[in-house]
Amino acid sequence: MSRFRQEADDRIIDLAAGLFARHGFEHTSLRALADAVGLSKAGLLHHFPSKEALHAAVEASCRDLERRVADAAAALPPGPHRDRRTLELLVDLALDRPGLVALALTAVNGTDPLPEGGVGEVIVHEAFGVEREPVDPERAIRVVGALTALAVLTLLANGADQKTAWRPHILSTCFDALGHRAPVEA
Repeated sequence: MSRFRQEADDRIIDLAAGLFARHGFEHTSLRALADAVGLSKAGLLHHFPSKEALHAAVEASCRDLERRVADAAAALPPGPHRDRRTLELLVDLALDRPGLVALALTAVNGTDPLPEGGVGEVIVHEAFGVEREPVDPERAIRVVGALTALAVLTLLANGADQKTAWRPHILSTCFDALGHRAPVEA
């Protein structure tokens, strides 16, 4: 696949992920997806043969990003330094790929704050180390709060074109939500 085609597909995947995060798969039409990416329905179908194929590509991309973050964080022992590194990676991804991160974090912000088998599971359980059993309610709440703040603030930073200016404040806010009072250098 050419670099141009890959960049186009990545853009489509990110914009589609944002729509799926806001409206859900069932309530996101092929027309809405095509309009969001600036293509006709036929043009969109040239990249992805169906809405289901696009959704599968979105989920695969989310899982790939989650795995990369978890693998990078795994090099550090659990604690403030690992939390900080995980947040840095997630904030940078969210500022670069807001749709994918919004979708990944909708699972965390839904009715099941500790997803199992879904998008968001790797970040919660592996990168931040929230145990499934027994669940530490304070840690689970802090992680969900930090991820919710990350999602909201990075979406606002993207919308306000303030990615660089807001990045340190977003990191500080999310780090504080995890219960770490003093800044930790990476």
